[in-house]
Amino acid sequence: MFPADEEFDELCFEFGLELDEITSEREILSKEKGDAKVDGASDIILFKIDVPANRYDLLCLEGLVRGLQVFKERIDAPRYKRITPADSQLQRLFITEETAAVRPFAVAAVLRNITFTQERYENFIDLQEKLHQNICRRRTLVAIGTHDLDTITGPFIFTAKPPSSIRFKPLNQSKEYTAPELMELYRTDSHLKHFLHIIEDKPVYPVIYDSNGVLLSMPPIINGDHTKINLNTRNVFIECTATDHTKAKIVLDIMVTMFSEYCSEPFTVEAAEVIYPDGKTYFYPELAYRKETLAAENINRKIGIRETPDKLAKLLTRMCLKSHVMEDGKQLEIEIPPTRADIIHACDIVEDAAVAFGYNNIQMTIPKTYTIANQFSLNKLTELLRQDLAAAGFTEALTFALCSVDDIADKLGIPVSATNAAHISNPKTAEFQVARTTLLPGLLKTIAANRKMPLPLKLFEISDVVTKDNCTDVGTRNHRHLCAVYYNKNPGFEVIHGLLDRVMQLLAVSAGTEKGYRIKAAEDPAFFPGRCAEILTDGKTIGKLGVLHPDVITKFDLTLPCSALEINIEPFL
Repeated sequence: MFPADEEFDELCFEFGLELDEITSEREILSKEKGDAKVDGASDIILFKIDVPANRYDLLCLEGLVRGLQVFKERIDAPRYKRITPADSQLQRLFITEETAAVRPFAVAAVLRNITFTQERYENFIDLQEKLHQNICRRRTLVAIGTHDLDTITGPFIFTAKPPSSIRFKPLNQSKEYTAPELMELYRTDSHLKHFLHIIEDKPVYPVIYDSNGVLLSMPPIINGDHTKINLNTRNVFIECTATDHTKAKIVLDIMVTMFSEYCSEPFTVEAAEVIYPDGKTYFYPELAYRKETLAAENINRKIGIRETPDKLAKLLTRMCLKSHVMEDGKQLEIEIPPTRADIIHACDIVEDAAVAFGYNNIQMTIPKTYTIANQFSLNKLTELLRQDLAAAGFTEALTFALCSVDDIADKLGIPVSATNAAHISNPKTAEFQVARTTLLPGLLKTIAANRKMPLPLKLFEISDVVTKDNCTDVGTRNHRHLCAVYYNKNPGFEVIHGLLDRVMQLLAVSAGTEKGYRIKAAEDPAFFPGRCAEILTDGKTIGKLGVLHPDVITKFDLTLPCSALEINIEPFL
């Protein structure tokens, strides 16, 4: 690092950010694709900065530089202002009741007399993409549309129509398409294909028209080419359609506050009127400032510092939270700007005060309350069993906590409804659809991946399984299971049975007694008929052991017999 780079790294840390990497386009391509692919790549230095997910105001260069300048006290935090034009110039957006089936909310605003350069234009587009990926949740909650206002005429209508009746020329295309044709066109588009699922199964698609019938956009997929903004655009109409009204307002506030700096009258935004189907009207953007009151002593106590109220007010002002000491000399009045949607609770204000003070400047103290730590009893039992199972000749495996539905159901001969499994709502792959309800599939897949190893294969795992439980606050419950398998040319049931006896011996549970353990013949579709037993202790079933059914072995791509044991170890605590 050069001295200037080190200085910037230190500044980022002081501001609560992390300079992740100093690189260039050439270095990135070299790492990802090799030196052969770097021809023509730029050597311009790039800073990769980790920004907290809820700091939407730092997602573009304008917001980041502005925040750092205020932090260094080189400028004052700007005051954002909404201007409502004369009635004849006011832009209006009418929402029809048809939108209720797809995207019922919309907000809008105008950036008047803005001046774009190439860099500003790229930052403007880049901020939209970052917001789409972040707070907009890949456009499912909010979709942003930006249009050259001089190419269209208000008032605008946000409605929803059957796909076959929608026809327009989409952004960067040379001809018109119907909505179904667009869906097919973008099905192979590396960028837009990820958003098609949001509306493609809906009976109507959302669209925005101007008063002349020109289509502005078909959110959340694509804008019309007619309203495309460029470096010569002077007036920008911004609309955000949404399924979440609150997030739509936040997104609009961020877009206009970041780039109103480049308007002829900096940090002013022209309001737009939105009329809902019930006749209610609203003016956006809200650009709402709110005030919070917090005791200086409360801030000091939570951080662990001793600063005067005046010093704390100054620290918060450096974080774009304009503050002053109230008349009583003890309370602070903090003004939350529209750019700080992350400030929800008093604790968020305290956190910003701590960042401005500097975490490294907080004096370390010995806690007033002394506690003596103990190992979690379940983990202690697990560690003790691991050592002795390894001593018994078994090798420990560590498998994924997520698996496919087939692994815990079809492959084990059990209906999905009987597994009581917690399903992942949006699994990225077929291999990670549910939280495992048994450790057995993971060990069998481990054996399948190591079939070339010398026989016998003796594996075990002690980990958590997850089942649904409506009595808990999260709707699921973890259970610590022990599972062991023996894979060889013969089933080796006696090996698994011997391991069970050894585990019970270690747990000081005797066989056959009333409070001890015993095995009882049972049937389970995963095991060979007549070769399965339940394990009972204190009259309750804690698991099963036996020889696996040939169908199960085949479905896990194995060819030799296998015996297995799986028990819940929590009753032995």
